[in-house]
Amino acid sequence: MAKLLEVKGLRAGYGPTEVLHGLDFEIEEGGITTILGANGAGKTTTLRAICGMVRVSGQVSLGGQAIAGKATEDIVRLGVAHVPDGRGTFVQLTTEENIRLGAYVRSDKAAVAADMERIYGYFPRLKERREQQAGTLSGGEQQMLAISRALMLSPRLLLLDEPSFGLAPLIVQEIYRILREINRKERVSMLLVEQNAALALDVADHAYLLETGNVVVSGTSDVIKNDETVRRSYLGY
Repeated sequence: MAKLLEVKGLRAGYGPTEVLHGLDFEIEEGGITTILGANGAGKTTTLRAICGMVRVSGQVSLGGQAIAGKATEDIVRLGVAHVPDGRGTFVQLTTEENIRLGAYVRSDKAAVAADMERIYGYFPRLKERREQQAGTLSGGEQQMLAISRALMLSPRLLLLDEPSFGLAPLIVQEIYRILREINRKERVSMLLVEQNAALALDVADHAYLLETGNVVVSGTSDVIKNDETVRRSYLGY
């Protein structure tokens, strides 16, 4: 399978503090990759580094094109969509206005309208609440909204930061079922940061385990979740 994203020697941080210390990893076209690790390991910083939201050095290539050092809006236009932790809901806008914001870099109005209906097919409860103020949605609905807004970019790569955080188990199951369906039907590649290691390994094809800004274990999800030493030492289950 072809590589969509290749990262080599990635260093990133905030001010004088370096958080990532030379990461190497890759994502296959149409695959789901997860990054696991404890709080403070550098998972969120990795997603922000790919998006150009923090200072970086090293090589980051999307489809063979170097993107390290590019402005965030230029990386978005190349097909990278980010669903941040905290969801980033514009609470005063309606549900539909929030979703439309995801298409701000697009000028193909007919295709945007078609994508709206396609996304409502994945998230019918958002269609029911299309005129509702987004700040009044439940936590699960706001997470669905954040994913929908990102999908309006027609991304090649979807970055997801803790999509299960603070949600009831049934809602988490529904969201992950939809993400699997999107990946399978539309071949959208995904890079998933998730504290729930067992859930992430069930969804992903490949996994990287971070510890203090370094990759300490990598491999297929099946190998990692069946490695008792890795589970006990790093994953806590």
